[in-house]
Amino acid sequence: MAGAPHTKTSLKVVPLNRETLQDRVYRRVCDLILDGEIAPGQLVTIQSLADACEVSHMPVREALKRLTAAKALTVVSGRSIGIPRLNRASLNDLRNVRREIEGLAATWATRNITDAELLGIEDVYRKLGLANAKGDVRSFLRANHAFHFAIYRAARSERLITIIEDLWLQISPYFNLLRGSGNYEVSNTHHQVMVDGLKARNEKQVADAVRADIEDAYQVLLGLVSP
Repeated sequence: MAGAPHTKTSLKVVPLNRETLQDRVYRRVCDLILDGEIAPGQLVTIQSLADACEVSHMPVREALKRLTAAKALTVVSGRSIGIPRLNRASLNDLRNVRREIEGLAATWATRNITDAELLGIEDVYRKLGLANAKGDVRSFLRANHAFHFAIYRAARSERLITIIEDLWLQISPYFNLLRGSGNYEVSNTHHQVMVDGLKARNEKQVADAVRADIEDAYQVLLGLVSP
């Protein structure tokens, strides 16, 4: 009723420890996938994940349920998980959706990015160059994840980030397969164009570079995945 005085109310205390632990484990496993730590064809046991997260099997199993439902992981045996096989139809679908969604995020990011964020992105770009020069695949994939998501977060849309992360959970393990193709070098040329476009606040340049990066990786992976 309009004009009615506000009154204080007591809320029931709800323990968050278990839920928070499950969320932390889920986040940790997501980061392992996004950073390329779990490659296609590689088996990971529930025990190894529990050891890595320093938790019991239960929160790991809960995280794996969520990730298998999202098609980011698949159960290979009772106690082992792996990356689901990617066929050409799925790869094509991921490429088409990523071009649209990540291109949009790049456009919004160019409008909203701060100077401090840009400096951080330039620093990650330098790490990408160093990792590629050393042939350090793990460091390159971690930096690649950090680079792209630093741009996408600048779009200031949590919903876009959630969609993009779901897409990356399905495709990023396959970036491991690009290492022998010269794609990391090609990708870094696109990254440089992205950095230059962000500095110039050129939305089209940044979005086009993101789409070109996706397209070049797609063309290589097309010959590596099953029909």
